[in-house]
Amino acid sequence: MAPFTDPFTGPHSGPLTKRRYFDWAATAMPDPAGDSASLPAPFGNPSSIHAEGKAARRALEEARSRCAGALGVKAEELFFTSGGTESNAIVLFSLLCKPRGSAALLYSAAEHPSIRENAAALEQTGVPCAAIGVEADGRVSEAALERALAKKPAARMAAIMAVNNETGAINDMRALSALLRSRQDKGFPPVHLHCDAVQAAGKIPLDLYGWGIDSASVSAHKLGGSRDIGLLWLKSPIIPLLRGGGQEKNIRPGTENTQGAADLARALEKYAAALPSLHREAAERMKALIVALRNTASFIPIPADRKDDDSRFSPWILQGAFRNSSGKIIPGEVIVRALDERGFALSTGSACSSAQREKRPVLDAMGLDRETSLGGVRISQGWPTTMEDIEALAEAVGVLCGTL
Repeated sequence: MAPFTDPFTGPHSGPLTKRRYFDWAATAMPDPAGDSASLPAPFGNPSSIHAEGKAARRALEEARSRCAGALGVKAEELFFTSGGTESNAIVLFSLLCKPRGSAALLYSAAEHPSIRENAAALEQTGVPCAAIGVEADGRVSEAALERALAKKPAARMAAIMAVNNETGAINDMRALSALLRSRQDKGFPPVHLHCDAVQAAGKIPLDLYGWGIDSASVSAHKLGGSRDIGLLWLKSPIIPLLRGGGQEKNIRPGTENTQGAADLARALEKYAAALPSLHREAAERMKALIVALRNTASFIPIPADRKDDDSRFSPWILQGAFRNSSGKIIPGEVIVRALDERGFALSTGSACSSAQREKRPVLDAMGLDRETSLGGVRISQGWPTTMEDIEALAEAVGVLCGTL
């Protein structure tokens, strides 16, 4: 058979006729029609006062206003960064600008590595940090947050993601922020609530003001945009640790990425406009996927009580494990590699944790046994995923479970 060239992944040899991409939570495919790309932005430095610089500044501020419109916030509250990881770090490391010993950080035990690993770094500098336990479904409950606050009364910041990048669990940010406000009304110091919204933007309805949070991070490449641009939304001010030329109102110094900002604006606008239909279609496909996996493979949803149509989870992400014909759970790495050879792209979890494959902190935090945890596979869909893709994946997994 002649080599097959995939429009996204390039040439392949062997019996492949089509690649089917189920790793959208790691990064989104670019729009093949070019809809998510912007026209070339002015090349000048937005901080320069000549004509080229002024043109770049206008383009940058236009992109900021467009992003604000798509997110439903004020443009002056948005700051361009290099992505979700940097946005998260800017907020967390602002704790180092407070008097030593005056502030502690709480973070959910199921956070992305950009929160979890930076919390570990903060602890090394003397900032007290503690994980907020999650329930069996991977979500942070109000009771768990209250317990963490009781153990760390010096907490001045809490980092809780909106949608988990490995399981799709949706945290009730509105309820969690209400708890923090009620404590403040009782005389407790305010707690800055930061939300990693990278897997939420463009996937579930966002209400940054209504959620009652203080800051949030967004990344363009999860929406088909560039891999070097993101946003930090700040409703409540922070004092940033890193300093430089004063760009982005001193929140994120460094020459701004005007082209990336324009790309992000277009991607956010596209997803915001199409969100109702995209969400509905994704929910229908996810329900079909779970039903098909249960019918064709020894599928173990994670968590075990996840229903076919479950509002606790984003319809874009599914975590699960599989048993072989002997009833033994198949290691996730084996499933991923075997499916890749058959034209399917999946992952075992966060791409940012790929160097630590033997560690599954998110699943471990949910109380799973080690065998199930290491057997976990993440299936994440995107806007072009079809029912045909779903059926093909379920069939392929079913065959594998009978042979591995």
